[in-house]
Amino acid sequence: MISLLLAAASLAPSHAPQETFTWRETLDAIRVVETGGEPDEGRGAIGDNGNAIGSYQIWRPYWTDAVEREPALAKGGYRRVLKDKAHSEKIVRAYMNRYNREALRRLEGGRGSMADVLRTARIHNGGPKGYRKDATLKYAEKVRKALKR
Repeated sequence: MISLLLAAASLAPSHAPQETFTWRETLDAIRVVETGGEPDEGRGAIGDNGNAIGSYQIWRPYWTDAVEREPALAKGGYRRVLKDKAHSEKIVRAYMNRYNREALRRLEGGRGSMADVLRTARIHNGGPKGYRKDATLKYAEKVRKALKR
């Protein structure tokens, strides 16, 4: 009987455990790509001809979408993301809660896949449907390389 069980176990496909990622790792990788070379983790950074600000280079339409989802985040206005990294992270989370909810939940639970990280990066870079845009592929690859592993 034992030899029969061992034989059956050897026929079962072997699956290596899938590598998992967290929301913190995802945020850190996105920040590195957005403002990694800037001092103070990108606080005060301004890019894209003044359109993108702060550690995560958030544009006003992105901020507007996020605060529509979570109105309490509007306190302090859009310019708050320029120097407040923690607040910027709340804005990114609210945006993902609106457009990428399932991946956000997995990442927050510490069981996000690489696909979740890359989809999140592409949405952050290209908007709600950014995960479908070829233009966000290079950005996602930069985020993948920035993951600290």
